[in-house]
Order: sequence, then C-alpha cells, then structure tokens
Amino acid sequence: MAIARGKSFKVGERHIVTIEKVAHGGHFIARHEGQVIFVRHAIPGETVEVEITSTGASFVRGDARKIIEASPDRVASPCAFSYPGGCGGCDFQHITVSRQRELKADVIREQFSRIAKREINVTVEEVGEALHWRTRLSSATDEAGKIGFYAARTHTVIPVDDCVIAVSSIHFPELAMRKWPTRSRVEISASSDGSRSIAIADATRGSKARMTEGGVLLHEQIAGHNLQISQQSFWQSHDLAPEVLSEAVCEFVREGDHVLDLYGGVGLFTAALINIVGPTGSIDLIESDTSATADARRNFADFPNVHIHGGEVARVLTQIKRADVVVLDPPREGAGKEVIAKIVGIRPRAIAYVACDPAALARDTVYLQENGFSLNQLRAFDLFPMTHHVECVALFETSQKGENEVS
Repeated sequence: MAIARGKSFKVGERHIVTIEKVAHGGHFIARHEGQVIFVRHAIPGETVEVEITSTGASFVRGDARKIIEASPDRVASPCAFSYPGGCGGCDFQHITVSRQRELKADVIREQFSRIAKREINVTVEEVGEALHWRTRLSSATDEAGKIGFYAARTHTVIPVDDCVIAVSSIHFPELAMRKWPTRSRVEISASSDGSRSIAIADATRGSKARMTEGGVLLHEQIAGHNLQISQQSFWQSHDLAPEVLSEAVCEFVREGDHVLDLYGGVGLFTAALINIVGPTGSIDLIESDTSATADARRNFADFPNVHIHGGEVARVLTQIKRADVVVLDPPREGAGKEVIAKIVGIRPRAIAYVACDPAALARDTVYLQENGFSLNQLRAFDLFPMTHHVECVALFETSQKGENEVS
C-alpha cells in the first residue's frame, strides 16, 4: 500500500494516532495528517503514541510506545522479551488469543477481497495451546556469544533466557546458559519422541549449518509411517500441524486415486495418503530441495506405487499427463501462474492447496478461477499462535460444482 505524498516523517518522532485495522504482515494501520503508518504492538481501536521506526517512498513504519486508550483485548505479554524494540519473533503476544484468531481471519478476508475480488467467510480454528508449540527454531547469537532472536526488521540480536512458544523438549533455558560461537545462526529441532538436534552456521545468509548435537535424522510418525527428516529439510513447526493438515487434506482423496504431491518435502502428505489410495492408487511426489528429496526416497523406498521426483515443480510437471487429485503446499510466495496452468492441464478432479500466506493463496485463486476451478472449501488453522502467520487449506474443484462455492 503506497502512502500519499505530503508530510515527511523522521525516524524517532512521535505522534498520537488511532489504530484502524490489522494489515497483512503483523502491522496495524493508522493515519496521521493523511499519511498511512504501519504500526506494531497495537490493536484496532486503540489510541497510541507511535514512534516512527523507518521511512521510505512507499511505507512509514512505527512502534506503539505508549498506550493512551487500550483495547479490552490487550493483555500482558507472556514473554518478557516481547516489546517494542525487543524480540521480533512474535507479533501478537499483547493480544488475547481469541482476538488474534479474529484478526487473522480479517487478514484472510481482506486479501481475498482485494486480490481475488470476492468476499469470503472464514473462521480461524484453534489448534492446541497458544504456548509451547514450536518444534523448529532458527535463533542467532550476538557478539558476546549469547543466544536470542533478531529484533523486528533488524540484524540486532536480542538475547533471551527462554522462548515461551518453544516446546519444552527444546529446553531453551538450558541453551540460554551456554556460551555460543559469536555471530552465528543456531538451528534447533525437536521431534515428537522428545529428541533434540542442534546445528550451527555462520550468520551469513546461505551458509551451511553443521550438526553439533543430536542425531543426523529426526523421526516423526504419520499415519503409522515413520518419516526420517534431515536437519536441513523442511518440517512443519507446530507440533500438531502434521496431524491437523493431513486430516484436512485426506478428506479429498479416495481409494485408487492417482495423487500428485507437489512441493512434497520429505513426504508428510504422501505418508498420510498412501493408506487411503491403497495398492490400486499411486502418488507422485515432486520436490526441488535435494535434502528433502533424499529423505523422501528413503521414507518410501518400500512403496512401489510412490514415485519421488527431484526438481522444480514447473519442470517436472511436464512429465505428468494425468492425476485425480493434486495436493500442493508451495513456499510462501505461492505456486504462481505457470505452475497453476500446468496443474490445470492435468485435469484433476480436485486441488487441495495448503497455504502459509493468504495473499499468495488469493493470487493463485484468481489463476485457478480463470482456468475453470472454483474455491469450494476454505479452512484456516491457528498453527502460529502469538504471530501474525496463519495456515489455510483450500479445496478447488471444476466450476460445474460451483453450487458449493465458498461465499
């Protein structure tokens, strides 16, 4: 959203504003002298004193430094490090959990209205407790070797002695007492059996992490199948996410189906679906990440009806001529026009789209609608409590079934 030309803001100046609504990305919208300010640590309806933290040609950002009129949904943060200028990992710790879910639903509705030009009804479903859910942490160390997380939109490490959204098996307070290599990235993973692994890399983007603690592979149980997951392979961060998302996707698949598992990773959805399709069905898993592809090949080596394809989804899809159901869980930017066009050309009965970004899902919804598919079901899950993130599962079917289309 571009701001109009007019008043020039300076970093550090403060203004009294009224918060209007939530914006995509963990900010809230306010205006001062006709200019839009994106504010963190606020709630719609509040009057706050905002401090300008950054300016640019298109955006002005700020932090709510003083709450003049508080929302009834404001609570004391359960984390001592969640405050303006503090740890940037969580956006909504100052908001009641029920209101967090309402705000996320508002963002989904706004993205579909603005991008897909359609009004939808959606409720963000509660999943487990709001704390102690995260099984994957990417932390950092400062120049003194203390572990912590970056402040929002900075490279400044805020040392912390605990992370209240981390699962207890990570034992973060114990990690906080250690002396770590300076200016490093620390990747911490915990599996469902309680085991923990730690890998350390230089803070430079793209640097390769080396294992320093725990096994090379973590193990997760999905629908009776034991999945092996390398440290560098993606896995859902909420401890209940694999079960919740698998159940949501499974209802769209039948015995004997040929399923495409796009951006399939180590095989979360393939593991959940292999028992459903049965020996008369088959699954083609496509994944570009070499670590995840290697894991998937190990995980399904004993299943002759599961085929693992390494490579970019758009390229590998040209080898697939037909499928009954497509399951896709793309990266945050979405599948995109090219991949959607190739999926449509395969003529599936149904497309189950798992999305971690509602804006990308809304954009891809437009592409699917232009190609004859209707959005017939949309569910949203609060798999990132205390943050602005939300996970959606959408069902698309050919338009002749449009009488069930989501309103």
